[in-house]
Amino acid sequence: MSSYKPVDSPDKTTIFSYHDLTPPTTRDIYKARQTVEQYLPRTPLVRSESLSAELDANVLIKREDTLPTRSFKIRGFYNLVAELAPEFREKGLITASMGNHGQGMATAAREFDVPATIVVPATLENQTKISSMKRLGATVIKHGEDFDDAREHAEQRAAEEGYRYVHGGNEPHLIAGRASAGLEVMEDCPEVDVVINPVGGGSSASAYALTVGKLLGGDVIGVQATGADAVYRAWSEGTIEFQEQADTFAEGINIRTPFALPLQIMQDHLTEMMVVEDDDIRAAIRKLLTEDAVLAEGAAAVSVAAAVQLGDELAGKTVVLPITGSNLAAGKLRDILGDS
Repeated sequence: MSSYKPVDSPDKTTIFSYHDLTPPTTRDIYKARQTVEQYLPRTPLVRSESLSAELDANVLIKREDTLPTRSFKIRGFYNLVAELAPEFREKGLITASMGNHGQGMATAAREFDVPATIVVPATLENQTKISSMKRLGATVIKHGEDFDDAREHAEQRAAEEGYRYVHGGNEPHLIAGRASAGLEVMEDCPEVDVVINPVGGGSSASAYALTVGKLLGGDVIGVQATGADAVYRAWSEGTIEFQEQADTFAEGINIRTPFALPLQIMQDHLTEMMVVEDDDIRAAIRKLLTEDAVLAEGAAAVSVAAAVQLGDELAGKTVVLPITGSNLAAGKLRDILGDS
């Protein structure tokens, strides 16, 4: 039962002995891509004429929203579940999620016939995400006021009942699998100058930092919301602090504590971190939908909001904006369009 007992953690979350906090190597990333491409299609990298004209740049959007579950997060789970230790295959996986992470785990777990349990906050408004996780065969438990409450409950259940706890960030297999998107960008657009990527737990920004940043020498910029800026503060100040509250309508990035592994990678390879206001995120959702016919959820639209905020700094550059997910609740979409 030693695998089920928490061990000393470098951040404010619980980890277990099976959690490796070593960043994935380039070899790990290419190996993960071989697994990922067995199950998932390559996603398009397409030019946004509207953003290119506005910013006087060559702006390309990476359409991760075209993946099954309409989110980038699924990339990492095929890699993790394919390598799952036999001792956990019967009991299964447990994680905490605001939706996209959970849908990704449920999909891969179903593929490999592994049980999946997902803890979501009782306050999660996006019922579409909850329904999707259940349709994919997962057991969904509602607990707490926000993601971090749900996370702590999942950690406790893992320790007490022997599930394999899938951490939101301290999982090199997840990061390596998600870095397959970075390899696609490198191949499709080796002249890329800048990638601007949302940051919740930081696995996607870490993945681009290890590919476009480390291997191509491009600038990778991470973006958070001003109301949920724990990772921004940790990256800027070099300390990991648990915030008492986080408040952004973009639920996919609404977390209160940084994760050690992605933070380490981002500190080593990220060019810049910035924050954007919720109103700018809403404006970015409207812009993408009305000008590019692309539906982005709040957590995905922060990259567009940040690009607009950078403005002239991007002139003349080739800029990639990952659209990391499109699971926007219908009520939120109506409110955003009603404000326009």
